[in-house]
This record gives sequence, C-alpha cells and structure tokens, in this order.
Amino acid sequence: MKVVLAGGTGQVGTILHRALAAAGHEVTVLTRRPTRAHHVHWDGTTLGDWASVIDGSDVVVNLAGRSVSCRYTPENLRAMMDSRVDSARVVGEAIAAAGRPPRVWLQMSTATVYAHRFDAANDEATGLIGGSEDGVPGYWAYSVEIARNWERAQAQAPTPATRKVALRAAMVMSRDRGGVFDVLSWLVRLGLGGPVAGGTQYVSWIHEEDFVRAVEFLIARDDLDGPVNLAAPDPLPHRDFMRQLRRAWGVPVGLPATRWMAELGAFALRSDTELLLKSRRVVPGCLREAGFEFTHPRWSTAAPSLTGRAA
Repeated sequence: MKVVLAGGTGQVGTILHRALAAAGHEVTVLTRRPTRAHHVHWDGTTLGDWASVIDGSDVVVNLAGRSVSCRYTPENLRAMMDSRVDSARVVGEAIAAAGRPPRVWLQMSTATVYAHRFDAANDEATGLIGGSEDGVPGYWAYSVEIARNWERAQAQAPTPATRKVALRAAMVMSRDRGGVFDVLSWLVRLGLGGPVAGGTQYVSWIHEEDFVRAVEFLIARDDLDGPVNLAAPDPLPHRDFMRQLRRAWGVPVGLPATRWMAELGAFALRSDTELLLKSRRVVPGCLREAGFEFTHPRWSTAAPSLTGRAA
C-alpha cells in the first residue's frame, strides 16, 4: 500500500510512519524540512511538484498544522488556523487534480471540537460542539472554530472518488520524547503530578497502539466516513488520570496546582492552560459501533504499558 503522510514529522506522524513502514507499506512524508530519502518538500499552502506523490497513492493522511503546544496568543491562534485550513485545502486540490486519486483521505482533526462539559460524554452522533459554553475563556471558542474550519476544508473538497474521514483525535499517548505522555511523566517524576484546579475536568486519551490500529481499521473499512472520534472508551477526571499515572511510575504523591499555578506553569512551558483545564469527555461511538476493539481501553492498564512497569 502506498501511503502519503502530509505533515508527517511530528509526534503523531512519527508514530504512524514507524508502524506503517514496519508493516511493509511504502510511506512518503510531505514536510517543509525534508531530511530523508522518503521525504518530499511542500509548503502546506500551494500546489507544486509534491502533488505527484498523491497521484497513484492508496491513502493520504494529512496531519499538518502548527503545534498546539504554545502560548495561545492571537498570532499563534491565527497560525494554527491557517496552517490547518490551508493544508487541508491544498491536499484536497491535489487529490482533485490526480489522475489516480487515493481511495481514502484521513484528515487530522481534534476532540477539542466538543464542548467543555462534565455531565455526559461526547460521541459523534450526540456530542455537543463547543464554542458557546458559559464560564470559560472566550478564546476557547476560537479553538473550536479552528477544528470546524479544518473539517470544513476537507468536507468541501471536490474529491468524489476519495472517501474522507476526519480524525477527531484525543491526546495520543506514546513513549516518544516531547509528546504529552513524556511531559506529564516528567511532571510526575518531579513530584508535580497532582490534580490541577481541582481535577474534575475530564481527560480523553488514546494509546499509540490503538491510534495506529484505528487508522488501519478506518483505511480498511470502506463504509466509514465523516468525523470519527479516536479516543479510548475510558475518559476520566484529571485527578484520577494523574493518580493512575503516578501509580504507574511508582510515585506516591503529586503536588496539586491551583488555576493560577497552572497559568504560571503553562507560561514557563510556553504552553496554554486550555490543554489542562478544558473537560474533554469524548468516547469512540463510531469505532465501537463498527466493531473496533481497543487493546488498551482503560488508563489503569494503558499507563503501566507505557511506563514499562507491571500493572
């Protein structure tokens, strides 16, 4: 199978490339900074010679977009929007122009599209789209708008011969350095892995192995399209999530943090508190209805598998 990973040099791209290449697939990565033989240069905005690798491919997975691990300044929020929408638009243009278009286009999206809530879980059919919640920072609505425009750019692309799936992914937990699991584990080992702002906000997540398996499942299932939640069926409050992560690392306690302490920490890490404070209670409705079975459905056993310790 010929697979094109657009924007495939980040954490998620690295996970997918590693797994797909190990399975014997031919993987080409579109990147702004090519450093390897299988890398092809693109700018993520305009059509160019890179489009030739899409013509004749079997699968395109577009992961391109500015990292959300940054301060949510107006400039950075605009860069997040433009990088996602522009890359989805131009991938759609390349597919539309292809003589032999791919049979499926998987477009990265985000579980952040759903509302900040505690009362019920969000699946694809009944979940509440965010942007109008009371009592949350106004700029959180812009994050939702980014996700909506991201998905709209794919949905509106004129690619009738190519099935389209939007991957509403939760946080992908992997051992890779610099990923979210690595950062959270670092805090735990420093003794700072306690609940943040009370810890009642829900954390949605997915183990790297299940993320890869879900992508392979969606590639194979010609009957599935549209938005699909890539999240384990066990979202849990932040305080419980961190407690189980501490247990996996053998760290008995973690200092709690107030909201203002989280603001200081996020500033020091050049990140934003939305990543910690928004309650993302997301469940995989479509995947479960289609018969997908998670290898790591519970965080209580997934965390030890990532730390390399026995559950």
